[in-house]
Amino acid sequence: MGSFLSSLLGGPADASSESSEPSRVQAFHSTPRWQLHFNTVKDTSKLMVIDFAAAWCGPCRMMEPAVNAMASKFADVEFAKIDVDELSDVAQEFGVQAMPTFVLVKKGTEVDRIVGAKKDELERKIQKHGALVASG
Repeated sequence: MGSFLSSLLGGPADASSESSEPSRVQAFHSTPRWQLHFNTVKDTSKLMVIDFAAAWCGPCRMMEPAVNAMASKFADVEFAKIDVDELSDVAQEFGVQAMPTFVLVKKGTEVDRIVGAKKDELERKIQKHGALVASG
């Protein structure tokens, strides 16, 4: 099972990553892998931040270092990245219409959404909903 999980989570380093430190943001490139991961996390009270982005999107690329920093800062929060061109069905399922869109999910239910490159707002909402993990 370990090799199965590492094959899902591992793979070659993302060429767009500028940091030598591995990112805690998991990028998903297939719908079945995404669904498997989402179904696992939705049974917990853990906050999940889903970053819907596209390779050609300037504001998405601008947000990437900030999202990686937040993923390191908020170790108890799950971070996932979905390329809307690769997984358009997942983006459609979440009603994503602009990039970047950050969907905050708890127990499989959307609790908040940020549309646009709004780093400070995203961090505030992660703090707001992530803090609920301890009491929930």
